[in-house]
Amino acid sequence: MKKLLFILLIALVAFIGYALFWPSSFAPVAWNAPDVRATPSAPAADDEKLANATRLADGVARGPEDVAVDDQGRIYAGYEDGTIRRFDADGNNGEVFATTNGRPLGLAFQRAPLFDDGPAARSTGGDANNEDTTQPPQQTLIVADADKGLLAIDAGGDITVLTHGAGDAAFAFTDDVDVADDGTIYFTDASSKYGKNNYRADILEHGGHGRLLKYDPKTRQASVLLSGLQFANGVAVGPDDAYVLVTETGSYRVTRYWLTGPKAGQHDIFVDNLPGFPDGISFNENGTFWLALFAPRDRTLDWLAPYAWLRKIVFRLPEAIQPQPAHVGHLLGLDTDGRIVTNLEDRRAEAFAPVTSVQQVENTLYLGSLTADSFARLPVP
Repeated sequence: MKKLLFILLIALVAFIGYALFWPSSFAPVAWNAPDVRATPSAPAADDEKLANATRLADGVARGPEDVAVDDQGRIYAGYEDGTIRRFDADGNNGEVFATTNGRPLGLAFQRAPLFDDGPAARSTGGDANNEDTTQPPQQTLIVADADKGLLAIDAGGDITVLTHGAGDAAFAFTDDVDVADDGTIYFTDASSKYGKNNYRADILEHGGHGRLLKYDPKTRQASVLLSGLQFANGVAVGPDDAYVLVTETGSYRVTRYWLTGPKAGQHDIFVDNLPGFPDGISFNENGTFWLALFAPRDRTLDWLAPYAWLRKIVFRLPEAIQPQPAHVGHLLGLDTDGRIVTNLEDRRAEAFAPVTSVQQVENTLYLGSLTADSFARLPVP
């Protein structure tokens, strides 16, 4: 027995030495997680409404991380296999709309012509010299593809790569996208260091590799608005295009970047110390931001935050025994002052979770998930 314990002790010491001193690009940064007991006040969690979410396109494919709805009410979702599939409003009659050969994540429709090259480009009826605009322009689907960058897909399913890099770095993890009323595209690069298969490493490292970017269809150029973000994830343009919000999954907060007014070009915290890992976010045009929480905060991860050396050891452990996200569906509604006004939660084993995106269309919320084999909808509370 003593011999066995001695062998186990030697193995443990060897593993710790390997974890701490073997060369690795993983370079954790010490930080202090905010006190979960001081999270913003919120209404009591409603555990019934989210439980009544209806799953759509069940079993079609895995990982419809985001959902978008076109002007005809058809539903689009991007899947793990690289396909973007289109469904009827009831989730039936699915078909492959496009294949990116990457990992489509964020989806948003550009409702104006993407590239305005004059009257001929804006015309949707008659010949090239006809300026008749009695018919609305066909929508362009803008896609944040983790592997391929920022894409535009026309009504026929043809794909154009808009950009795959900005500033001094290529995108490693293009994540989410939203389009302003003026046609400007805002999107995130969750991590310029870690790709989609290593998102846990980015959050555990806390190295600030995320960026908020914009793409200007007029100049056809991308530029960096904010860098140093902790896993830049969901993005949503606010009312009157005054600001854009970006979720920082690794810091439990939502950051606001001002686009107009005296604060233009500045940023501040919109809401901090959230009770979970913020993921997708959207604005419903009526004063509410809908926020999806990927999972509740993990006490072990929060405790590890100041101890970079311990996180090196955790990183070397097999993923199966690292801290795991709890299976909880969670949505928050925020007003334009960042106050939590709606709190929907589902902790059942059969809950639709993790919820990674939420989009309101009229009186319906559409929910996406990184790992589920369906997307979901429920009436707006």
